[in-house]
Amino acid sequence: MFDVWIEDCQTASNSLILKDKEMTIRIYLAGPGVFYPDPVAHSQELKEICAQCGLEGVFPMDAGLDISNLSKHRAAHAIYEANIELIDSCCGVMADMQAFRGPGMDGGTAFEMGYAVAKGLPVVGYNARSTYLERTRGFYNGLQKQGRDEADPLGLIVEDFDLVDNLMMACGAQAIVCDAQNAADLLSRLCAAD
Repeated sequence: MFDVWIEDCQTASNSLILKDKEMTIRIYLAGPGVFYPDPVAHSQELKEICAQCGLEGVFPMDAGLDISNLSKHRAAHAIYEANIELIDSCCGVMADMQAFRGPGMDGGTAFEMGYAVAKGLPVVGYNARSTYLERTRGFYNGLQKQGRDEADPLGLIVEDFDLVDNLMMACGAQAIVCDAQNAADLLSRLCAAD
């Protein structure tokens, strides 16, 4: 269950000094940024934010895979294995929880968060806007009332816990903050405490 949910970015500390750290704290940068028009530029922005907090940001594309000669299925498996190895090499996960291709977050990011939680790594989410219910209402241009609940066009109940996404992702994170800067700052403190 998350302990912190910073809605007001002004309440979060943006500075932390890590003294006498011989080992670099590596943080896996989960999120749909690999699908951006320029994922390398996006990863550099995130890595710079991490560096300001004494962290080394590790982006999924850092594995440097050459999948050009692989079938689609073999390429997918190679990417999966490489991302698992990258997460295994890190001390925590910074997860971009923005809505992606629908009202919920990116499925790959959700898996990476769950994998990290299962390994006992701290996970800090960021970039989630409004609640899952509000985004789902907007996505479907309204929902159908079913008693005290609301349902999508297929009649499936949409959960309403006033969380930023499905409860399994929202409650699995130690915190959900407003942006990458606050996520990196908090992760630097969480990982330094370990």
